[in-house]
Amino acid sequence: MSVSRSCLCCVKYLMFVFNLIFWLGGCGLFGIGVWLSFTQAEFSSLPLSFPSLSAANLLLVAGGITMVTGFLGCLGALKEQRCLLFMFFVILLLLVLTEVTLALVIHIFHDKLDSKAQDELKEGMMIYKSEPGLKKSWDNVQKMFKCCGVTDKTDWYDVLNGTLPTSCCSVGIEQCVDGWTEPCYQKARQWLLDNIPSVLVFGVCIGVVQILALVFSMLMYCQILCAEKHLD
Repeated sequence: MSVSRSCLCCVKYLMFVFNLIFWLGGCGLFGIGVWLSFTQAEFSSLPLSFPSLSAANLLLVAGGITMVTGFLGCLGALKEQRCLLFMFFVILLLLVLTEVTLALVIHIFHDKLDSKAQDELKEGMMIYKSEPGLKKSWDNVQKMFKCCGVTDKTDWYDVLNGTLPTSCCSVGIEQCVDGWTEPCYQKARQWLLDNIPSVLVFGVCIGVVQILALVFSMLMYCQILCAEKHLD
């Protein structure tokens, strides 16, 4: 076996291993997204801007794309096809650039994004009395997190004519007068931050694997191209 062929085989199997890890990472992200969706099923009628719901959808999308990309990379490595490798490289490069851009946008504009999400949730509260599904979701949120309103319990005054829903108080109280003081948006956001640090570490590891997969896919593509030219 020639030296170039040996190098190609080495890069091929390294790329396969990295893409297998990448694919498994995608399965993990998708699985966490499914778990988060099920745990937040009681809040499903709330707008998607609610912190835990938006995180669940983001993980489902990211996990699904990662799984497909990892599978494409594994297939390209095993088949040694330039077309698949180039497609994998382009998709993965776009994925990495999108992730970096998204992270920067969230970091730079997190205050504006939070404010917009809170405004959307407040607008949704206006149909609390006429929409049973939304009413149930808000009641479940407030009971679970022991919170009241989006940013303050006074958010309910315009909706319920100066009163509070019973879910803003302890169970068993028929008329809620002085509800919980903590806002639901911040309470849910903090719950998410407390329960998701391992996912962030996992995401960083996936990012490292993505970079390595990019490097190995380009190396393999170049080696296959050189081998084909050498045969010609």
